[in-house]
Amino acid sequence: MNIHLSLKFCLMIGCAGSLFFSLANSYLYTQSKTKQLVPQNRVFTQQEHFVPLQSQISFTSNQVPDLISLKFKNNFFTQKISDKILGKQKAFSSQHNLLAASTPYSVVDEFKKYKFSINGSQIATSGKLPNSKVKFNQGDLLTVLVNTRKYFQDYASEDPDIMRIGVLATQEVTVADVLKTLDFMIAVLKEDISHNRATRLQDSKFINTNFRVIKWSAYNPKSKQQKQLRITKYAVFTHPGSRKKTSTFNIPIYSLKDNSNNDKFYTRYTKQDVLSGIYEPGGREFGKVTTLAYLTRNGLEEAIMEGTILINFTDGYKAFFNVDRNNGIAYIRGLKATAQKRYWYFREVDAIKGYGYKIDAKISIKPGVTFAGDVLNVGLGKVIVIEHTQGGRKHLQMGVIADTGGAFLPNLYQLDFLAGIFQNKKEFGQNMSQLPDYATAYFLVKK
Repeated sequence: MNIHLSLKFCLMIGCAGSLFFSLANSYLYTQSKTKQLVPQNRVFTQQEHFVPLQSQISFTSNQVPDLISLKFKNNFFTQKISDKILGKQKAFSSQHNLLAASTPYSVVDEFKKYKFSINGSQIATSGKLPNSKVKFNQGDLLTVLVNTRKYFQDYASEDPDIMRIGVLATQEVTVADVLKTLDFMIAVLKEDISHNRATRLQDSKFINTNFRVIKWSAYNPKSKQQKQLRITKYAVFTHPGSRKKTSTFNIPIYSLKDNSNNDKFYTRYTKQDVLSGIYEPGGREFGKVTTLAYLTRNGLEEAIMEGTILINFTDGYKAFFNVDRNNGIAYIRGLKATAQKRYWYFREVDAIKGYGYKIDAKISIKPGVTFAGDVLNVGLGKVIVIEHTQGGRKHLQMGVIADTGGAFLPNLYQLDFLAGIFQNKKEFGQNMSQLPDYATAYFLVKK
């Protein structure tokens, strides 16, 4: 009789176990289908993912006859099943992340020619901002965010380069994620500014909660021990200039005429050719370009290096001039400025200009919140926070990649920070002493 009851008892437990497994599998299938229907812009915390799974398992186990709870106290059986299910989910997630991190990315130069390949894990890993205030000017950051977002909206079809996600593709970041990040930051800043309060984007806890924080490890093929990003600084310098050639102001800056898009004669000449006088009266190309101003040689080299110059003319007029098009010769890293063969033609503009496929489309940018970087391999519109230690304290600075330059194609180990408008290099140097030469960098991507 006892043997018979024991067999019957075991049979009941076996049936209950089968029923539980069936219900648990049914739940997981429902969950996987439901996740496909969740809106992409909904943000879930780890607890929100975890609690429904645990409560569903507990609810399911409660439908099983009380006999199970007599045999397996403290939900031991339920916990084992839960651990098994969650273990499989974690294993899948870990394997998925590992595959994504090891995905190769092909780095290209400014002519989009293949240079080398790297794995995502060499550049990007999951990170977290330290508990410090993030520094930036709220109004200036909002301006650059809005202008960068508008560039995507207005010129995506004309400028396919901005649709390149770059190396963050290995982290499954898309252009849609970049736009969502810009939109969210714009909305937060507008709301906070309208309420006359410090923006939540300066709170590292708010950022860690609402954004994926992806640490950027520098990759320098010539210095593989470099892990932090090199942070260089650029500026707009104010220079005196003249409308006419004088003994002091004898170096011209030129603008290409509209028909130069069809006749690309300017690609035949180096900087040295241009400075020899080919566009001046008596030169073989006289009349093909427009003379904008005459500067000193130092003024020209700084204008080319920085991309923008503010000229104070001898007649009292002031204006910004920005690089427009170059002669198609690559910038050679390490070669002194006067020996570079690349030459830039300028246009008068109404503000400091950053990235843009043509002069009339360039993004208006602000100092203190703008980085120049590798737009092809890192991507336009990426929001960056740099971290450095000064005086024993952590300092965080936020900006947007909204500019580029020849030194950044390709370049996965450096950013150039737009510092401001200065009278000279001395003033520039005095103001830059507070910024680091190297820093830990993070990408922010809206969850």
